[in-house]
This record gives sequence, C-alpha cells and structure tokens, in this order.
Amino acid sequence: MSDIEKKTSSADPVAGSRRQFLKTAGIGGAALAASTTFAAPAVHAQSKIRWRLQTYSGAPLGAHVIKPQIEAFNAAANGEMEIELYYADQLVPTAELFRALQNGTIDAVQSDDATMASPADVAVFGGYFPFSCRFSLDLPVLFQRYGLNEIWKEAYDEIDGVEWLSAGAWDPLHVFTKEPIRSLADMRGKRVFGVPTAGKFLSRYGLIPVTVPWDDVEVAIQTGQLDGVAWCGFTEAYEVGWADVCNYALTNNICGAWCGSYFANSKSWEKVPPHLKQLFLTTIDQSHYYRQVWYWGGEADLRVNGKKMELTSIPREEWSQVEKDAEQFWDEIAATSPRAGKVVKILKDYSALMEKAGFPYR
Repeated sequence: MSDIEKKTSSADPVAGSRRQFLKTAGIGGAALAASTTFAAPAVHAQSKIRWRLQTYSGAPLGAHVIKPQIEAFNAAANGEMEIELYYADQLVPTAELFRALQNGTIDAVQSDDATMASPADVAVFGGYFPFSCRFSLDLPVLFQRYGLNEIWKEAYDEIDGVEWLSAGAWDPLHVFTKEPIRSLADMRGKRVFGVPTAGKFLSRYGLIPVTVPWDDVEVAIQTGQLDGVAWCGFTEAYEVGWADVCNYALTNNICGAWCGSYFANSKSWEKVPPHLKQLFLTTIDQSHYYRQVWYWGGEADLRVNGKKMELTSIPREEWSQVEKDAEQFWDEIAATSPRAGKVVKILKDYSALMEKAGFPYR
C-alpha cells in the first residue's frame, strides 16, 4: 500500500481532502461544509512495468543492433515502463528463447525465428533463407508491400503465448574461415558457426554447421573447434572480433540480408497500455533504420578498406550451380506447408520483378 493509500484509509478518510478543498474554495466554505460531504478521490498507484528482453546477439554486437533502441524506449517511457536488456545466453540458451518467451520466463525477444527454435511454419525463412534477398532493403519491402507482415502475423496468431511484432533486415551472409575457400570443394569438412537454414543449405557442399554459445565462437576458432563462421557479414565480423581470428573472407554471399524479428510474451504485451505499445513499436522501427545504415555502410567500407582478412571468391561458373540449387531448395521448402508455399511464391514473384526492373534494383 502506498503512502497516499495509507493516508486515505485513516479514521477520517475525507477530512483532509475536504479541509483542503474548503481552504482553497475562497467563499461559501462554512455553508458548504455544513451541507455537503465530500468523498476522497479514488487513488490507484500504478507500479512501473518491468520487462526482461533477451537478444540473440552478444554484447559487442548488441551495442548496435538493439541497445540504442532499448535506451531510447526507457527514456521516452518517462518512468512508466523499463526494459532490462540481456544479451545472448545470459538468461536462457538462445535455442530455448522461444520456449522461455512462451512460458513468460522472459517478456520479449529479438532474434530470427529459426535460431530461437520457433515452431511456426514460417520459421525456416527467419535468419538467412538462401538468395531470398539481394540487398538489405529487399526485406522490409517484402514485409511491408508484398504481404509478409500479414503472413507472419497469421502464423504466430495460431501459437499460444507469443506475439510477433516486427521484422527487419540485418547484414548479408558471408563465410569467414581460417583456411581459404576458392571453390565449392574447399567448403568440404569445414566446421562453421552458422544459422540453421543457411547451414542446412550449405551442408550439401560439405560445410558442417556447429552450434556453440555466441560468446565462445572466437575461442572455438582459435582452438580449432571451429574453422570459421557462416553467420554474418563484414560489419559484424570486424565488430565482434571474428575478423581477428579468421584469415579469409568469401565474397560470394548466400543471402543479402538476415531476417530478424521482435517478439513479446502475450500476457506481458496485454499489460502494456496502448501508448507504450506504440512507443515500443516506434523505437523498433527506429532500430530497423539504424541497422540499415550501419550495416550498409559497414559492408562496403570493410570489404574495401578492411585489412584483417584476404578476400577470396568462388568462380562464377561454379557459383551459378549454387544459385540453381537454391531454386530447388525453395521448392522443397514450399512443399512443407501451404503457408510456406505462399511465401516462396512471393519471393519468386518479387525476384522476377526486380530482375525485370534492372539497375539499380538488380
């Protein structure tokens, strides 16, 4: 019980407020007091809403992909709500994020669907879906103008306990290794830290996806447990220190943008008043914009001016086979569910449109 509530529950709960009213009323106080009884106004002490949000990323990367957004939200919430930010694996292992979100262990998550082990049939498109995007701007366009927003909402509305809020683009997917990759054959046997869908696709060329805690990746490469990473682009590789332990960067990218989303626990989301919901969604959009600029500028600059890794490439004639294999992979995924088929059709239609549009779209 707050101090205000204690005071209004005293032996004479109306006396104090009545005296103050009569004191400030100016005239007619005595007559009014003789004929009128005033009830104290109801007081509802609103406690601050507190959330725990865990991101897929470690702290060095999180300083860019989410920390500015959380800081902006907390400042603008004006004491009504506060979000505590946790980085990869700090509260729960990344692979258990969806379950922890669903049961309320945490209130919100920033991750791709696949990495957090979402059961939604669209989860396979989270992270890096091979060749689904050429540029980072493709992804928000697909969500906002080609129907993916509605499809993702529909998919998560079928799952109890979780609200899908928004998707945005991150960096392209490159492969960074200790030993060079100059042909598809060079991928064979290399153990890389990677995201689920892209890892599954690349495994047909002998690449071996390995899962370790995010903070252990650098040491795992140094000790030989890993041969590299297939997780990110140049910006992240330099930002988090992986460029310090990898010697080579493959310029052929598997996808132009990582697809990541924000999710909330349904009960936690219901308790948030409308104006704070809007504030959270607005700062999410701010975060999407920040990442577009940070990654786009970083990828170009570090590919040209970064000196820590030697650039390699797989010849065009070999890489064209990878692109053809991706078409088959798309069809395999499309057959897994009607909704997945709908997403693949959108990707195909969008890709065809961009090819026809030509420069600067393709």
